Amino acid sequence: MADTLDDQSTIFSLPKEGLGGVGSAFGRLRVRTFVATRWLAILGQAIAVLFVYFGLGFSLSLGLCLAAIAVSAWLNVFVMIAFPSQRLATTPEAVAQFAFDILQVAFLIAITGGLENPFVLMIMAPVTIASVSLETRYSMGLALLALACTAAMAFFHLPLPSPPGEDLQVPILLQIGQFCAVTIGLAFFALSSIRVSRDEERLVRALDAAQVVMAREQKLSALGALAAATAHELGTPLATIHLVAKEMAADLEDDDPHKEDARLLSEQADRCRSILRRLAQERETGDIVHARIQLSTLVEEAARPHKGRDKLVEVRTFAHSTATDLTEPKLDRSPEILHALGAFVENAVSFADSYVSLDAVWSDRIITISVTDDGPGFSPTVLPKLGEPYISERSQKHAGGGDMGLGFFIAKTLIEQSGGEVATFNRPEPEKGAVVRLRWERAALEAETTWSAHETGLDDLSPSSE
Repeated sequence: MADTLDDQSTIFSLPKEGLGGVGSAFGRLRVRTFVATRWLAILGQAIAVLFVYFGLGFSLSLGLCLAAIAVSAWLNVFVMIAFPSQRLATTPEAVAQFAFDILQVAFLIAITGGLENPFVLMIMAPVTIASVSLETRYSMGLALLALACTAAMAFFHLPLPSPPGEDLQVPILLQIGQFCAVTIGLAFFALSSIRVSRDEERLVRALDAAQVVMAREQKLSALGALAAATAHELGTPLATIHLVAKEMAADLEDDDPHKEDARLLSEQADRCRSILRRLAQERETGDIVHARIQLSTLVEEAARPHKGRDKLVEVRTFAHSTATDLTEPKLDRSPEILHALGAFVENAVSFADSYVSLDAVWSDRIITISVTDDGPGFSPTVLPKLGEPYISERSQKHAGGGDMGLGFFIAKTLIEQSGGEVATFNRPEPEKGAVVRLRWERAALEAETTWSAHETGLDDLSPSSE
């Protein structure tokens, strides 16, 4: 294991996910987006119709064309007046507007030649936009509406605009080709847009979950400081209660029934003072001792909660054979790294048959932590996709089928935010099991004093098992 620390053939191939999209809204379009897109379509339609009629001198039903364009323009005016531009459109509103756009484009094409018109492909535009922003069932419904309108054009359409005195005839075979092109285009663009938007949706939701988990970790880390502040603030009033109760007990006669109560009140106030004093002392000790800890201590702390689960969890820490500095690195006691490493250990223990090993190795420039188990290993179908926030499978006979998607993604994100890289692979035959290897530049990790969720854009994070 040590000899592979600086081996550049190890591919750290899991793609890093930026956190810029965490706050982005998915699947909802603002009213102004509909309005701006429709004005653009209206402008393009008007220019095309007027150019064909006045510029080329072709004969067409100008009144019907301008009426169809005017209806779209009046709808835009109504939407602008009725709804604030920053308002997010609801799903029924969005479906209705997309359906109108499809019908309007279909009518405009039908009165200018139908399938003979090369612009028939423009009917795919509203469907493509809808597929990015709406649920799959609505997107497919709009695609079917567009396809039905395209098919209807073969039977209900006006002649193709043509020069005066001429009658342009488009062969039937070419019209059939136009219909096939629209059908294939609708299927391709709709399905592609749905797939892309669903991937974005999963990623955004996973990153939002990562924020929640990171916030929880940061809040837990802050509880110690809160306890110390509480001890400081309550110390004086408890001392006063203790003193008053003690004096009351001294002033009361021995046979007074309240004397024992006053003595008990004094003892309990003193006990509270002792508890708060101990909390404050533990906090101060923790700030001094645990601000910087050795690499072995960090790994042991991450592995400790998982050592009582009927699996052998072994921790080994040693210098790489090429290291000239044999001093064990001292690192920040980062809650984020502890949490991520604990998540990987938890996953390994869940899928291991009998043991899990943690090997922490350092060289002069690299620190590597490898989490290895003797379980079934990563499935060949899952391994190339690891790091995505929705992969959930390793072996159906381990850990109830296993769900390592979101937890793995969160842990991986935390490691990357600390400057590290994550690699996953299976152990070579004849051995079995999976390996998760974490790697950092030693200089960067040792020099780092604090990095918080606030600084990275995350506010909080927790693991889910594999």
